[in-house]
Amino acid sequence: MDIEGFRELGNDLYHRLHLPTYPVAIKFIKTEDEIPKEAIRPSTVGQKWSLCQAFTYARRMGLHSAMTDDDNFCVPSSASMGWIDVPMEELFESQIRQGWHKDREAEQRKFDFIAQTLYSGPEGRARLKKMQQYTGFICSPLNTTIVIPDSVLVYGDGGHISHLIQALCFDYTEPVTSSFDGFGESCFKGGLLPFITGKPQVVIPGMGDRGFSGTTVGEMAVGIPGGDVARVNDHLFETGGHQNMGYPLKGLLAMGVTESITPGFKYLRGVVDKQKNKP
Repeated sequence: MDIEGFRELGNDLYHRLHLPTYPVAIKFIKTEDEIPKEAIRPSTVGQKWSLCQAFTYARRMGLHSAMTDDDNFCVPSSASMGWIDVPMEELFESQIRQGWHKDREAEQRKFDFIAQTLYSGPEGRARLKKMQQYTGFICSPLNTTIVIPDSVLVYGDGGHISHLIQALCFDYTEPVTSSFDGFGESCFKGGLLPFITGKPQVVIPGMGDRGFSGTTVGEMAVGIPGGDVARVNDHLFETGGHQNMGYPLKGLLAMGVTESITPGFKYLRGVVDKQKNKP
């Protein structure tokens, strides 16, 4: 799909879901030569941002930006992305000093979990090798994107996220699964993981998102591999057919409801009744 196709998808998702902010296109770059002239670099104007701030500028203000370690004051995220070569023990020590977890042993368990679930075995080593090729990313509103995205990050409320998950699972090749610890949610999980794993991630914005980037208390997000965005748009509101809850959400608070309200409920009640009536 070309850039114009992604822009159309960005417009569709924004308007059909009545999103409060634009979906964000994220493109990982190997060299600074790949940075489009339209992209702002904080370092060129004497500033540094966090990666989650770049998302906010894109989704709320429609800005295009380029982020490398030179532009990013959140050093642990640069290290976690593989943009800088930092010994693992030094990254570990930085997190101990932050005090995010109970003690050194708790932090070690977190590092071990990430290593085992993401970077172990041939597939994990391939992910690490892939990450080491990149030095930054371009961040752009999807509806006016200047890049073909590797990942797309869509923010919204619980209803928006329910629809996105249902669209991702409509053909049920596999469910959406995510783990949570309250840190690195938007940048690492929402941006990087869909790119290196090819699988979507649910994002519950964490410490940096809430503290640095103005993410509101009611916002969540879904990180989607760029190649899956068209499928999500195609399947939006298809779950349940005419029963789909739509957006704004249509709930049921009716009296006298029976199993006949949906074909699936009615069918399963019939199965149960037959089992009860067996001699």
